[in-house]
Amino acid sequence: MPIIDQYRTDLSIFVNASICKIIRPVIRMKLGLVLHIATENSENSGGISLSYRTTRLITLSEALKSPTSYYCIITHNMTDLLDVKLRPEPRINVIHMTIKTRALEEKSNIEPEKMKEILHEYLELVGGHAVAVTMNKGKSWGFTEDIVLNSSKPDDYLPYSGQLACGLLISNFIERRKEPLLWDFQDIAFGAIPVRIVGHNPGMPGVEAAKNWDNLKEILQSHRFYIHTADPRYEDGFNMATLEAMAVGMPVLGNRHPTSPIEHGKNGFLSDNPDELQKYARILLDDRDLAVKMGRQAQKIVVERFSTTRFKEAFLKSIGVARHKWAGKRVEV
Repeated sequence: MPIIDQYRTDLSIFVNASICKIIRPVIRMKLGLVLHIATENSENSGGISLSYRTTRLITLSEALKSPTSYYCIITHNMTDLLDVKLRPEPRINVIHMTIKTRALEEKSNIEPEKMKEILHEYLELVGGHAVAVTMNKGKSWGFTEDIVLNSSKPDDYLPYSGQLACGLLISNFIERRKEPLLWDFQDIAFGAIPVRIVGHNPGMPGVEAAKNWDNLKEILQSHRFYIHTADPRYEDGFNMATLEAMAVGMPVLGNRHPTSPIEHGKNGFLSDNPDELQKYARILLDDRDLAVKMGRQAQKIVVERFSTTRFKEAFLKSIGVARHKWAGKRVEV
């Protein structure tokens, strides 16, 4: 697993292909730069390309041996956290999914409550700090102290055109996430209309990840609407891809969800009836002007509720908390 080393700062960020989109807000906050990320294998980078003079890719092995004194290490799962156990710097573990989703995807033999207990004990032992990207995800793991919502910025994307009468879904590893994604519901709602799926999904014929960041921006710009469905027992009513679609100016279609940023009939359409949702999808396919109008409202929500300025301030505060905790728990692990 490669890591991103921003060598103009002392912040080390761990990343793998499946979460490239999610950590973009973390990286773009530094020095006000917009950074693009890739794994060492750029063909499997989740649609992200590396094009920053202040960012470089190094391997985990190189990171563990690096003489650099990092200001903070940011990990994105328990495996990442254990990988860096011998590094002598403060660390943050960012919680990107609920504990039920993690257990379901990994088909783990460890009970969710035991998994939660292990993470709490380990972070307490090493003086680590947990940050959750939503309250729902934080609650599931028992970490509600520090919630930092992801962010997206319209200026980072191409202006919406919606010229393709086709829906869009961006997701990796759908086969192992069908239950959280309400896949059967989604198939009934959108199976009979044009929808493009983008992401790393082995075993799904014709489905490919974006070639690079520029290609992903073009895809977001050109499609008529975005799709996000999620079972509230497992996931939130939005994810990073949803926020990016809204930042572009795309209306969003999905099921009704208590944490959805979509207001039915204003910046998208919501329904728990798949036939009704298909009806709304067809309305947008036939009416580009309506899609443009609703997409502008979606864009406003991103600016108001998921601003990069707010994200930067919150995450820098999180790093400060992590450094404080680490200073009080200098132990051998």
